[in-house]
Amino acid sequence: MKKDVLRKKILQKELEIKKLHLQPKSELINDLLNSLILEKAILKKELQNQETNIVIDKIKKFFQKKEKLICDYFKI
Repeated sequence: MKKDVLRKKILQKELEIKKLHLQPKSELINDLLNSLILEKAILKKELQNQETNIVIDKIKKFFQKKEKLICDYFKI
């Protein structure tokens, strides 16, 4: 999806969440609220994934320092 479409969907989810907060609390409302929060988080993650540069991330992983574990000092 395009970034603009994702941003609009995130805003729509935020509005729906705000509307549900105004409703009296019940089990159904809580379930709907939880599902909307989860959907919003998924959309935010997709947007974040699109904004990151894949090439730079791969280069960083390639040149990443290897951590030494304590067991590495005792290898023969």
